[in-house]
Amino acid sequence: MTSRQRRLAAVVGAALFVSYAYFYEAGGWNQNSRFALIRAILERHTLQIDAYQLHTGDRALWRDHYYTDKAPGASLLALGPVQAARLVSRAAGVDPASFPGIAWTSYVAAVVTSGVFTAVAALCVFWLSLRWGASTAAALFAATAYGVSSPAWAYATLFMGHGQTAGCLMIAFAAADALGNGTDGGEVDPAQTGRLGWIIGLAGGWAVVTEFPAAIPAILIGLLAIARLKPSAFDLAEADPDALEGSRRVAARGVFALILRIAGGVVIAAIPLLIYNALAFGSPFHIGYSSEEGFKELHTGFFGITYPRLSTLYELLFGSYRGLLPVSPLMAAAPVGLALLARNHRLGPALVAGGVGAYYLLLNASYFFWEGGWAFGPRQMTAALPFIALGLAPLWDVGRQAGRGLLLAGWIWGTAMTLIAVSTTPQPPASIKAPMSELLWPAFRAGDLSLNPQTFVHNSVDVEHLRGGGDPHAAWNLGELAGLRGLSSLLPLALVWAAAALLIVFL
Repeated sequence: MTSRQRRLAAVVGAALFVSYAYFYEAGGWNQNSRFALIRAILERHTLQIDAYQLHTGDRALWRDHYYTDKAPGASLLALGPVQAARLVSRAAGVDPASFPGIAWTSYVAAVVTSGVFTAVAALCVFWLSLRWGASTAAALFAATAYGVSSPAWAYATLFMGHGQTAGCLMIAFAAADALGNGTDGGEVDPAQTGRLGWIIGLAGGWAVVTEFPAAIPAILIGLLAIARLKPSAFDLAEADPDALEGSRRVAARGVFALILRIAGGVVIAAIPLLIYNALAFGSPFHIGYSSEEGFKELHTGFFGITYPRLSTLYELLFGSYRGLLPVSPLMAAAPVGLALLARNHRLGPALVAGGVGAYYLLLNASYFFWEGGWAFGPRQMTAALPFIALGLAPLWDVGRQAGRGLLLAGWIWGTAMTLIAVSTTPQPPASIKAPMSELLWPAFRAGDLSLNPQTFVHNSVDVEHLRGGGDPHAAWNLGELAGLRGLSSLLPLALVWAAAALLIVFL
């Protein structure tokens, strides 16, 4: 990247991070379960969430004790920042176990995991797009399309695993692609290869520790890394056919060394998970979902996963309930862009990016709880969104004025839809079959924002009281904390966006 592009990346990253940190969406079963593990470790020095089990329905029961049923990656990564936040809370005279204290510490947990890693994933989209020959404008378009014009923004504000998983997978993907300097591979420094191998293993491994379904994308990325390295080892043979046997030995040693480093990174990432499982469930290989208490359907198929259904695929893509394209229409065009990448000598990365997108779509369609509970869009597809968005940069560059106008219209629509969701609630109740038209847009239009009344110590919500002031809101945005109300509470965020736009234009 040029110095100007690095400055632009800093501006975009900062603007996206502020956009995520601007909203506190309060509690829900998924995030309450993850935060219960943090509280259990820091407050009671145990992995058992018995003291907090009434705060969530997402829990495992093992030998008469309760545990989170979630992969522990997000909770473990947030431990240090949450402990620091607890110290700040005490210094300010606020009990960390009080409602304000829990709101503050759970906000920090969401920001340092979901918020930070979603911004990192967007910056990876920006960097990879430039690396693959896109213009600066196209790279900015693709990165922000993922960052604010897709449901990724919604899950960047929630203490779940999707944003962190997306960021980890994109770090591994970018490192794998960096193994080749040519059009589809090339010479790299051996020391750099070693560093990149460790990054691929650590980032891909931690993605799995955060969300177990990330194992398949992590394997695809590892295979891409090996494929990216191999061409460079045969350059010698092309120059001198007599050196073919020697070049093969060089190739074998290089690939073997890379595999060792990737495997080493995976092992380092896996150690906390194995220790956690052994301490909690008596075996390194016993995971929480195996002892899920409340959802018997998780014990059918492979933890609730069977086979994709056409009707579910349709709903995930086009439905008003959880459909991706009604809230982020740009994603419909992205596969065309990935095909353009494949034609432009980026076959391996394009295949992996498209494969990750297809994998998460089919996985979501195969899952018994495909609707994701209280969710905005197809929640289980969130980790695939930055990979899909990589197809938008080439579309911007090949598009003429009318084509770019359509792309820009799709960007505006998706950003508006997601802004409405994060401003009201990215957790519309599962009983509402058309969340945008039935709840989110009417509430936004009326300036009824931050709807969620569920804290991190409450188990349920009265759907009838989401609006109308029946229950006090637990969610908030930074404008509301500053004393602004209704739509005016979004003005500070609008100023941040305006400042970022000016910097992008004049840098």
